[in-house]
Amino acid sequence: MTADIKINAEPESNARCKFTVDRPVYPDSSFYFDSQERAQGSPFAELIFQIPGVTSVLISHERVTVTKSDRDDWPVIGRQIGAAIRAHLATGQPAVSDAVRATIPPAADIQAKVSQVLEEEINPMVAAHGGHVSLLGVQGNTVYLKLGGGCQGCGQADVTLKQGIETAIRKAAPEVGDILDSTDHASGKNPYYTPSAK
Repeated sequence: MTADIKINAEPESNARCKFTVDRPVYPDSSFYFDSQERAQGSPFAELIFQIPGVTSVLISHERVTVTKSDRDDWPVIGRQIGAAIRAHLATGQPAVSDAVRATIPPAADIQAKVSQVLEEEINPMVAAHGGHVSLLGVQGNTVYLKLGGGCQGCGQADVTLKQGIETAIRKAAPEVGDILDSTDHASGKNPYYTPSAK
């Protein structure tokens, strides 16, 4: 029964919220929909985009991350998103259609685009703060990054990744799914890193 499905909503900002489901929504895969038009052919994404104000949807294994432009608070929109997730899971259909999945280019092509945007846009920007972003690799359409220099251990690294780096990468390569930070922010000597009190 869909009523048994547990969903935890975690707002990351006024515009973005991560919904973690107690079961896979899109097992071991990720896909990013940057518009309602791109969602055509994937019933789950179409369902989410029917909610007023939704501007993008990232589906990744058991997580659904939604960005909105609407002024309504997350508790209001969150209930609608939760209902859409439950309705989709009840159908048993895949979250992303095979036809949409087939539009993803080879990992080597994605890697070339991401490398270019890192070299030309992102690293010149973060270098001003003593930072550096390295591309560890691409698997499928998932990008693995490592933040170094002033970025490693920085308390704002997560914000930098989501608002700056991720935005630039998705603009250059909209077919990218998850963008994961593989940096160990708790290690190394860094003036910006302060261990949290336990």
